[in-house]
Amino acid sequence: MTTQTLNIKTYKLGPDAPDELSAEDTQRVAEFLHTHLDEYGDALEDIQACLVYAKERGGSVTYAEEDGEILGAVITNRTGMSRFIPENILVYIAVHGKTRGRGLGKQLMEMVLDNMEGSVALHVEAHNPAKKLYERLGFTNKYLEMRLQR
Repeated sequence: MTTQTLNIKTYKLGPDAPDELSAEDTQRVAEFLHTHLDEYGDALEDIQACLVYAKERGGSVTYAEEDGEILGAVITNRTGMSRFIPENILVYIAVHGKTRGRGLGKQLMEMVLDNMEGSVALHVEAHNPAKKLYERLGFTNKYLEMRLQR
């Protein structure tokens, strides 16, 4: 019987950060998120654009893998603002369906938050079960977000 080991990797991104996240792993993370965000997801091109933004302006990528398979991933971006808008936004987080309910999402969130400086915002649908995790981690609902889509 082989023992599987969960490996969590975090990469700080930005103009002053070392570019340690390979193009292959960047693509793997984007494809994982596109597949596992389910109904809360975006187009692959949008996830890839988020990664480009993080590499150019600042942010991070954290992902967990076991035996070469990604089981969870998080992307954050720096907003370039402070006080009136949080300095960071957690843009994407997803865990593989086979790991849900085992604490991997919480583990990833705690690792990401421990490695960030400044306030953090995230958007979550009211009916998303992950909302309870975010509240347990200290996130509060300060505003009702409204958008005008054009």
